Amino acid sequence: MKMSSFFRLLPLSGVLLTACTITQPPTGTGSADTPQWHAREQQLAKLENYQTRGSFAYLTNEKKVYARFFWQQYSPDNYKLLLLNPLGTTELELFVKPNMIQVTDNNGKKYLSDEPESLIYQLTNMSIPLDNLKSWIIGLPGNTKDFQLDANYLLKSVSDKKNGEVWRVNYQGYDTSSTPALPTRLELTQGKNRIKLKMDNWTIQQ
Repeated sequence: MKMSSFFRLLPLSGVLLTACTITQPPTGTGSADTPQWHAREQQLAKLENYQTRGSFAYLTNEKKVYARFFWQQYSPDNYKLLLLNPLGTTELELFVKPNMIQVTDNNGKKYLSDEPESLIYQLTNMSIPLDNLKSWIIGLPGNTKDFQLDANYLLKSVSDKKNGEVWRVNYQGYDTSSTPALPTRLELTQGKNRIKLKMDNWTIQQ
């Protein structure tokens, strides 16, 4: 299964990844074995219903894919990811809920799978670590214990090994006006693959 037309996404939207001001995280390192970090972990773990949107880029030596993304989290096991081209047309939709994972391509064709990462790779040739991305996108380290905090006890970097490959996540900015503070920019790397996410805003349902 191939979705070659997915790569029609235009570099125009990539400008959004570089034209925005980055709020740099503070220097220094905070300890994970502190009340400050444990309190933040608990705050983030309580977030169940939220959404964010922004810019997405998938970069390798062979290709560059730019898109707008929309992430809607309804509960820990129920979320939706949309990738849109610069004209606002859906290029890829992932919908996950208990006992059902559905991917829809840009032709409206629907696929069902219990392994969404593998399915998306088959359709787009993009490796996206969905299992941990749910945690990483809000500033939690996921299943790994290999991570660093900045001086404000915000997640600064994560390293996670899966299937012989290492994913590294670097946080490049946070919205500290929100409670709790949430990431505004992060970069994921795995070998020569890079994923760049820039969140324009967050909406949290209490």
